[in-house]
Amino acid sequence: MTNEEILAQFGPRESMEYDVVVVGGGPAGLAAAIRIKQLAAKSGKEVSVVVLEKGSEPGAHILSGAVIDPRALSELIPDWKERGAPLNQPVTDEAMSFLSETSAFRTPNFLLPECSQNHGNYVVRLGNVVKWLAEQAEALGVEIFPGFAAADVLFTESGAVKGVATGNMGVSKNGEPGENFQIGMELLGKYTVFAEGARGHLGKQLISKFNLDEGKDPQTYGIGIKEVWEIDPARHQPGFVMHTAGWPMDSDTYGGSFLYHLEDNKIAMGFITGLGYSNPYLSPFEEFQRWKTHPNIRWYLEGEEQGLKPAKRLAYGARAITAGGLLSLPQTIFAGGALVGCDAGYLNVSRIKGVHAAMKSGMLAAEAAFSAIVAGRQHDELTAYPEAFEASWLHAELNKSRNFKAWFKWGLTVATLANGFEQFALKGNFPWTLRRDKPDHAYIKPASECQPIVYPKPDGKLTFDRLSSVFISSANHEENQPAHLTLKDASVPVQVNLAKYAGLEARYCPAGVYEFVKNEDNTDRLQINAANCVHCKTCDIKDPTQNIVWVTPEGGGGPNYTGM
Repeated sequence: MTNEEILAQFGPRESMEYDVVVVGGGPAGLAAAIRIKQLAAKSGKEVSVVVLEKGSEPGAHILSGAVIDPRALSELIPDWKERGAPLNQPVTDEAMSFLSETSAFRTPNFLLPECSQNHGNYVVRLGNVVKWLAEQAEALGVEIFPGFAAADVLFTESGAVKGVATGNMGVSKNGEPGENFQIGMELLGKYTVFAEGARGHLGKQLISKFNLDEGKDPQTYGIGIKEVWEIDPARHQPGFVMHTAGWPMDSDTYGGSFLYHLEDNKIAMGFITGLGYSNPYLSPFEEFQRWKTHPNIRWYLEGEEQGLKPAKRLAYGARAITAGGLLSLPQTIFAGGALVGCDAGYLNVSRIKGVHAAMKSGMLAAEAAFSAIVAGRQHDELTAYPEAFEASWLHAELNKSRNFKAWFKWGLTVATLANGFEQFALKGNFPWTLRRDKPDHAYIKPASECQPIVYPKPDGKLTFDRLSSVFISSANHEENQPAHLTLKDASVPVQVNLAKYAGLEARYCPAGVYEFVKNEDNTDRLQINAANCVHCKTCDIKDPTQNIVWVTPEGGGGPNYTGM
């Protein structure tokens, strides 16, 4: 049954009304909710706020490195230390290294530009920070609904956003309501703030519907793949932050790594691959596994021959990041709502940081929404939000790094020298702006024009396969539900992607969702293992014909990251 048929048979949906509906319980959404409630309390007003979170709990779907710049947090909650915010490990040292296959060159710290410096920042598990933010929000009276995925945007007769509808529960694989069917609810607001993270399902629709990206550079993304390890105390350096560029990527492919030392002998390590890569044989997951075999990286994970405790992999996850910066930032407002955080694309890729930017954007949108509500307005454009952004320290910061990603079109060497000059010598005040004109999926080349990449087999100690990795992500979906990874045309995967691009979806997915298998008559078909999905959104971004569309599964489904 179509959604319209379900509504006709089981509707109308129940509805709940609020002043502000926030879609997404990450740093941006929670910062927005907290700021509205703070302003309401200060002025003696009653403003109702609800936050919808598709994960099983706040933080369940959050994945980031992460090193946090506490600037926005300190503005939002000045006494966060006294309140026990889980920012426990300040950065104590940092390194930027360029790798060859067997060696590394570390840039002297005095040559690091300001955007690469991390003193005053904290190494955190972002999931724990988000849980804490949710507690602060609830203490102020914010209602948080975990396990409720916003599936549809609702509009007024005049075309303004008036809220969202949550997905139906208990729909079977064939699209028919099952025994435990429950129709979704409508959450209606005077304003709706969309904070879904990178490549948000509803944000993507709103950008298209309202032409919010008109005149902007195409957004560009990276796929970040991360593991958390426990290592021997002898090789643990609390607060040490390391980034690398170069090997195993070739000089024409954007990518790099991070290795952050948390407290309690834990390290967070990961690899980011720019999704504008051209070779369909490239596998971001395999590049990450290969990176761990570099002598300077494996040193932290090995050492049994020296009598050290064996390192243990504790967690795994993957998530797309928005990397286009200021030039790819769409218009962030429309009648009835706003985009904040990575749903819009505020991440500062030169700093490899987005949490502070997400929180600040949420706060700015919240201030605009609060002012509109107390003035008696609703469902119009929050013009004060982009105006405040343009006058903010966040805009100044993003403007300094606006060219960072664009330099990489000329390769790693040129980009390193140009960004070094622009950021170190000119302090981000480069007189010209470089533009991009193609989305990531348009850069892929036919397999016939590319060299296959042979990756080593996993050893199960240092390197691993996808399925064992997905297992420790605790990914879980209700099996008897329609696949949330949909195809506009079911013939495209075999006739186009397999034939022309060697079936690239089997390689770019970090969770083993897509695989080509043989039918009984020896023809090929694409098998979609939707239960494996960790909601990274790579397929929605990188598919060459944009034939794959990620939609929301039942609320609560997906990974269950513990302190990632």
